[in-house]
Amino acid sequence: MPLQTVDKIWMDGALVDWKDANVHILTHSLHYGYGVFEGIRAYATSQGPAVFRLTDHIERLFNSARIFLIDIPFTAEQLIEATKDTVRVNGLESCYIRPLVYLGYGEMGLNPLPCPVNVAIAVWPWGTYLGDEALERGARMKISSWQRHDPNAIPPAAKGTGMYINSSLAKVEALKAGYDEAILMSPQGYVSECTGENVFVVKNGRIITPPASAGALEGITQESVMTIARDLGIECEVGHILRSDLYTADEAFCSGTAAEVVPIRSVDDREIGPRGPITTKIQETFFATVKGEVDRYKNWLEHVDA
Repeated sequence: MPLQTVDKIWMDGALVDWKDANVHILTHSLHYGYGVFEGIRAYATSQGPAVFRLTDHIERLFNSARIFLIDIPFTAEQLIEATKDTVRVNGLESCYIRPLVYLGYGEMGLNPLPCPVNVAIAVWPWGTYLGDEALERGARMKISSWQRHDPNAIPPAAKGTGMYINSSLAKVEALKAGYDEAILMSPQGYVSECTGENVFVVKNGRIITPPASAGALEGITQESVMTIARDLGIECEVGHILRSDLYTADEAFCSGTAAEVVPIRSVDDREIGPRGPITTKIQETFFATVKGEVDRYKNWLEHVDA
């Protein structure tokens, strides 16, 4: 589905017209994939648009850049305000937000250190990533033949641009085989994550989600889900999951900024079932939270017009 265009994109401190937000063909990150990014959402609330855990996302952007030895030429506070400005100027009540730090035109070759660092923030209306039907009925998933990165090959703790070739390969394989999404395994044989979401398994009333040591990105939505689960009185822990744990789960679901909270209906044609009671509770609480309807989590929302 093509993006729905908006009026302005923030680039290096200025709001530019959507059609003029271009880069040179010799932009370093275009050739070598050396850059970092975030996925964030703003939601409509009774007090106007609010960005979900904006500061946490921008802090993770800076951590990713630090891992890659990229010096972002703006402060976190400047990017937080720039994000709000970009949502505001486009008049959006809800949207997806993409901050991007990339190495620009001026230096070629594999050494990224001399390259100029550019920053952009784009916003656009975007529905839930796996589709509205999947929110209720669940997504059909396939274990990918592609493995998740080894931490000593490419650091999965960073949200790096070129790293997502790995996810794209797995996604295309799953779609061509007739599934909605793929699950990647770590080189050590543990469940890692989906192509852009964290995985959760429910067994005997307890939730387990894979650790960073299995190659899973430490998700901000993932951490939110774990907090919600514990506050609902549901035991929740980080731990290794085997492929067979997915097949025999009582419930399973995934979470991410783009996908939000989505039940997993089946894995490799092993039926897990319709959306279960624990998944339903967490999903309902999450969507009430992002709309500003749950008092205990209102500090997760940063209002654009505050």
